[in-house]
Amino acid sequence: QVQLVESGGGLVQPGGSLRLSCAASGIIFRINTMTWYRQAPGKQREFVARITYFGTTVLADSVKGRFTISRDNAKNTAYLQMNSLEPEDTAVYYCNADVGARNTEYWGQGTQVTVSS
Repeated sequence: QVQLVESGGGLVQPGGSLRLSCAASGIIFRINTMTWYRQAPGKQREFVARITYFGTTVLADSVKGRFTISRDNAKNTAYLQMNSLEPEDTAVYYCNADVGARNTEYWGQGTQVTVSS
């Protein structure tokens, strides 16, 4: 059974940093892209960052210069390094993976990030 498990969320003060992880298990095909989304209370889920199998990245304008996405293909794990966090970054962060030739999508359960003093 395929599972994506996010970890690393928590409470941090403005200007602080967090590193999120998304570990995939039960996957026997290649993970093509891994993507981070977030959803703040009362708002729609929004794109944060994406990384392809070969390491090409795309970041939302709102996080460029502050967030970095990376992955370890051997571990089927993606990371989101978040620096200079702002209260506006408060949200549940979700990991998405599309897998194999059919680009089957999987979602994690989310991890809460709260930026507050």
